[in-house]
Amino acid sequence: MLPYINVFGSSLPSYSLMALIGLLAAGFFVGIRATKRGFYLYHAVMTLLFVGIGIAVGGCLLYGITNIRFIVLLFKHIGELSFIEFASGIVYAFSGSVFYGGLIGGTVLGMIYLKRTKMNVGMFCDIVAPGAALFHTFGRLGCFLAGCCYGVECKVGFTMTASEVHGANGISRFPIQLVESAFELLLFFLLWYLLSRNILQGRLLPLYFMTYAVGRFTLEFFRGDLHRGIWFGLSTSQWISIGLFTVSAVVIVKQTFFKNNTKEVIKE
Repeated sequence: MLPYINVFGSSLPSYSLMALIGLLAAGFFVGIRATKRGFYLYHAVMTLLFVGIGIAVGGCLLYGITNIRFIVLLFKHIGELSFIEFASGIVYAFSGSVFYGGLIGGTVLGMIYLKRTKMNVGMFCDIVAPGAALFHTFGRLGCFLAGCCYGVECKVGFTMTASEVHGANGISRFPIQLVESAFELLLFFLLWYLLSRNILQGRLLPLYFMTYAVGRFTLEFFRGDLHRGIWFGLSTSQWISIGLFTVSAVVIVKQTFFKNNTKEVIKE
């Protein structure tokens, strides 16, 4: 693994660097497609800014939820801890990020901005869908380099050497991060194709949620890091996948059969 990358003499966290590259790539894609479809660049950038804030906040909140047992333990022993010790524990509990939390947080804040500015929500979400897949493609590459979100023990795989979870090091593990990154890249090209052909207008974002939920639910069985939480035999992300798939399926059915979808064909 390569947790740090040397850039112009400075060591940068590989995950943060890959996430930044993914954010820039996704932002560039969304910005170009949005302006071609008649959106003002200012509104596109502001929407992405709100989405970015939602990703940061939502990701940290869900990470904290996966550490709920640790947080409960902190409060049980609050009288035995100094303020610095207690505050440090809380900061540690929320110091990571979970993709699903960021996905939900980014979607909520992005939708709020779109509705407040009375933009075409369905059309803009169609553009965001492939951008989200592109961003996550780089994000999972960052996970692989950083040594987090690793896979189960596997004879054919990569030996962990620099994971923050020291017990994971020195063990050959299935490269689940690379598999998910490739899955996201395929989703990006599929959604881009549908967007360019004006197929399933107004439904690409829930389609992305549904497809990713199925893929994520399946890939979770090949994850080896139990820190993210296991509830009744399924991980936190698998329970979220079930909920996300259900809600997205309802949205697609509702938009397809119970609304007069726009027939306008937009050429790029």
